[in-house]
Amino acid sequence: MRSLTLWFKRYFSDPEVVFLTVLLLVFFAIVLSMGDMLAPVLASLVIAYLLEGLVGMLEHKRVPRLAAVLVVYLCFLLFVTLLLLVVMPQLSRQLTQLFQQIPAMITEGQNLLMQLPQHYPEFISQHEVQEIIGVIRQEIAEFGQTVLSLSFSSVIGVITALVYLILMPLLVFFFLKDKELLLGYLLGFFPRDRRLADTVWLDMDRQIANYVRGKFWEIVIVWGVTSFVFSLMGLEYAVLLGMLVGLSVIIPYIGAAVVTFPVILIAWFQWGWGSDFIWLTVAYFIIQILDGNVLVPLLFSEAVNLHPVAIIVAILVFGGLWGFWGVFFAIPLATLVQAIIRAWPTVEALEAKLNR
Repeated sequence: MRSLTLWFKRYFSDPEVVFLTVLLLVFFAIVLSMGDMLAPVLASLVIAYLLEGLVGMLEHKRVPRLAAVLVVYLCFLLFVTLLLLVVMPQLSRQLTQLFQQIPAMITEGQNLLMQLPQHYPEFISQHEVQEIIGVIRQEIAEFGQTVLSLSFSSVIGVITALVYLILMPLLVFFFLKDKELLLGYLLGFFPRDRRLADTVWLDMDRQIANYVRGKFWEIVIVWGVTSFVFSLMGLEYAVLLGMLVGLSVIIPYIGAAVVTFPVILIAWFQWGWGSDFIWLTVAYFIIQILDGNVLVPLLFSEAVNLHPVAIIVAILVFGGLWGFWGVFFAIPLATLVQAIIRAWPTVEALEAKLNR
């Protein structure tokens, strides 16, 4: 108990450490308790963070702040409009076609399973195949019930989407336009002596800015290249699968492993074990290799210096605490933790400060 008391006095006798600790506890309490309600605000902050780089580039060329914000914001609205009017209809159409093809895919998969005992009787029996098919049918029935329940709540989903479409553009505009005003208002609640918090913020800001902007371009490039290659090779649902591959880069390692299954499965149902299937598989893995070894080093000039184990642990921990948004913000939150560890004063620094 005495050791714990000495440790507490040693670290928390510094007001800067106490302020940073309280600030972090308040931040995580707000995120965990009101994360779902604040989702539009958080998503708008990410978009504004993304667009701030373009605004800064225009300001560097002596363009007034308001004019730079208006130009970037109008380009953002144009991009969203093209996404909604051009890309979304194709995605919706391909998703509908995929759902219509699922029964035929299931039947073909069952026929393949029924043939396994004939070819490999020493590994699998007819009874085991029947059990596997029973489990698959049960999972499909549960999935169908889930889809049906989602269809009943579609009205709520439409209303939520409309709220996002109205609120988020407004929030993005005001975050960009009144950036200095909002930051000044927030800093007014902070004490003047906050060097430790400023050190953490500067380190986190540099890394997260690089991460958010680099990740956006990585998603767009991987999505576009994958959709083009899949369309060129004649794969069905090319735009939909390209989108899945593009979004999978948000979750390092795990995303690529998960999205590989639908890509390979759809290619197999379309072509079987033919040469087209082999070439498609080769092309897909080449895209994954180029993304990890060429595109990522080019986009992330100041790479987020996190070990792969730390990234996976962050995804599991924050995803379990906060669901989808926890997975999405796993790396930025892990970066925050890393910045705190780097900036946290050592015992020698605290003792030197107390002795002055």
